[in-house]
Amino acid sequence: MIALIQRVTHASVVVDKKTVGQIGSGLLVLLGVEKDDDEQKAKRLCEKVLGYRIFGDEQGKMNLNVKQAGGSLLVVSQFTLAAETNKGMRPSFSGGAEPEKADQLYQYFVQESRQQGIVTETGIFAADMQVSLTNDGPVTFWLQV
Repeated sequence: MIALIQRVTHASVVVDKKTVGQIGSGLLVLLGVEKDDDEQKAKRLCEKVLGYRIFGDEQGKMNLNVKQAGGSLLVVSQFTLAAETNKGMRPSFSGGAEPEKADQLYQYFVQESRQQGIVTETGIFAADMQVSLTNDGPVTFWLQV
């Protein structure tokens, strides 16, 4: 399971010209689910995302996690993160989970985040989404379990 996380001052998701999720300060989480992923991996990745210290403390050092910084999450399904790109000029998506499994683990990740007391907004699984963000820093990390 893969999470591309970006520290943002604002992020939103639009589907069919309607905003379906938006946050202020926090993390935009692009979430990719791979074939061998399960709830244990989803839980571990959620813990890693929520615990990752990438927000500035009083001295401006990255010592605070999203909860300590008072931030929110916007979680967007992103099957292209599971792409295999080592060969040729066209990505292969054979490493990605089947849509039903990917949706179930995506929803599980969101549920875990909310259970930790984090305001968590979402996109719509498998929809054609337009994602807007203001990357703060810019600060972007690739997390994988």
